[in-house]
Amino acid sequence: MPQQEVFFEQTTGDRSIQVLKTYDPNYAREVFEEMDDDAQAVLWESLDIERSYDTADLPSSTDPDRADFLWDELMDSAREDVRLNPNLRSFFVVNEIRSAAPQSLYVSADWPSAESFAKNRLEKAR
Repeated sequence: MPQQEVFFEQTTGDRSIQVLKTYDPNYAREVFEEMDDDAQAVLWESLDIERSYDTADLPSSTDPDRADFLWDELMDSAREDVRLNPNLRSFFVVNEIRSAAPQSLYVSADWPSAESFAKNRLEKAR
């Protein structure tokens, strides 16, 4: 697996939250597939999709193709400097660890939304 780096880690009670930076799109896709509707809504907002498209061009929240659309937007947003490597993408993954069992909850192409998601998760734990 390509290198990962811990960008943030905090523990509250029996819950630890960490944000990893990874360059592995397969791992990012696995996390994306496990995201619940709320996490996908946060990702949708963080990618600012509503401002990038006409409303008529966007899949509705009940459209079965919406997740694929969101994944494509995430992949586009995750692209690193194309001048250096047009195929390199980076992702930030939020993991929650309880009783030594990690669960991946969120993936984003940007650090601020991943950090915000992680801190909100910690706030809910208190």
